[in-house]
Amino acid sequence: MSYTLLRPFLFQLDPEHAHELTLSLLDKAHRSHTLGLVYEQQPLPVECMGLQFSNPVGLAAGLDKNGDYIDALAELGFGFIEVGTVTPKPQEGNPKPRMFRIKEAHAIINRMGFNNLGVDHLVANVQRCQYKGNIGINIGKNAVTPVEKAADDYVYCLERVYAHASYITINISSPNTKNLRDLQSGTALVALLDTIKNKHSQLATEYGFYVPLVLKVAPDLEEDQVDFIAQQLIDFEIDGLIATNTTLSRIGVEDLPFGKETGGLSGRPVSHHSTQILLQFHERLADQVALIGVGGIDNGDKAIKKLQAGATLIQLYSGLVYRGPSLVQECVESINSYYDAQQL
Repeated sequence: MSYTLLRPFLFQLDPEHAHELTLSLLDKAHRSHTLGLVYEQQPLPVECMGLQFSNPVGLAAGLDKNGDYIDALAELGFGFIEVGTVTPKPQEGNPKPRMFRIKEAHAIINRMGFNNLGVDHLVANVQRCQYKGNIGINIGKNAVTPVEKAADDYVYCLERVYAHASYITINISSPNTKNLRDLQSGTALVALLDTIKNKHSQLATEYGFYVPLVLKVAPDLEEDQVDFIAQQLIDFEIDGLIATNTTLSRIGVEDLPFGKETGGLSGRPVSHHSTQILLQFHERLADQVALIGVGGIDNGDKAIKKLQAGATLIQLYSGLVYRGPSLVQECVESINSYYDAQQL
């Protein structure tokens, strides 16, 4: 059954239930060997952070928090997959309901709160999966860990995922864990990156190979914050930046049903602002730090806008809810055409 036919049924369900059901159906299709008959991998090789990607269109963190569905999702044609956010200990996240569709705006508000089964569960799934492409692992802190002790949680996760990740994302930008975004500023960011980078260097020596480190930031940044974060990325030799996470802004949804729910807004309304933040980082970082664009990509043209703003890779999430898996192929085809036009 195509997603276009399935979507009206899914949209009658609670969004979180629909999310879980969709992943379950994908997994069943994968196990019955029918998923690969509908979708195919489109090769469009690209190099980023010293890694070879089969194409530049990836899955953003949050859709498969525990890495339970890597092989099924890989069959949709993604060039890479990011799983998580994962925390040291399992946690339930925030009370339900905690995910809301704003259909009129092709948007989603969520306040999930890093609900996950813990880092050991995720690592076991990554070890078990058959997917040979790049897997990013997105790490965070437990809600009960005080923000001043956050580095302990990131180091704990870093140690456990290092040998199993193609790259590791430090998530300090979710709006749904109390005070987490404080880690994006001032001495808190410096101290966090210093601790993580020291442990990262030790692990690279211990294992004898280097796993790129990536920072994921919010779109709700002032220009001086962008300046500061960009400088820290350079100073600490962070390999990549994901711009951006969800926004606290309600521009474009303030008068719509569920528009006033607390949490992070994603989807079409965040597209322009997210791309502007990406561009601001590109202007400051040039080619010193790899950029991954995410936020509001629901067609091929918006994927190209991320590349024009400086991204080498892009990621999808909310657009998949409204457009379905065909969005992956559309984005790869649009980027391919963009590359061709650049070479003329």
